[in-house]
Amino acid sequence: MASASNMSKGGLARMARLAGLGVVLVGAALAFAGMGLFMYQMGRDMSAMTAAVSQMGLDVSSMAGDMEYMVDDMDLMADSMVDGQASILGDLGRVRVRTELLARDMHEIQMDMHDMTISIRGMAIDIRGMDDSTGRMTRASGAMSDSMGRISVDMNRMTRPESLVPMMPFR
Repeated sequence: MASASNMSKGGLARMARLAGLGVVLVGAALAFAGMGLFMYQMGRDMSAMTAAVSQMGLDVSSMAGDMEYMVDDMDLMADSMVDGQASILGDLGRVRVRTELLARDMHEIQMDMHDMTISIRGMAIDIRGMDDSTGRMTRASGAMSDSMGRISVDMNRMTRPESLVPMMPFR
């Protein structure tokens, strides 16, 4: 009779350990799923932001081309005005200077967009580093989970000192 009681208690302890392990595995799976969803959403947001910045670069490039055409047209108009009306030469000179300033400003905007593209590339590298850190964190979490499991078994033994002594009849 005592051996059947010992068998059932041993079976219950084994089942309790398996249930505890199951809870830990489900918790780890949920943590991995949550981190995966977070990284997926962040990737989508970064992709959308990169697409928007790329579109802005294309728009600014198009504007710069349009401004160059406008500068060419203004030069042609200035030459025609000089030929036809010498009295407004000063006004057209100011228009030309302002147009050149505007073209220079557009060039600076284009350079800023280039710098922003480089920054976004750097951000992508930083995200890759963050992904590596997340992997290391996941491995550390697994090691911590293993340690917690061993601590749980040790705590269980400490709360039942009779299980520490072999051949004890009340185990």
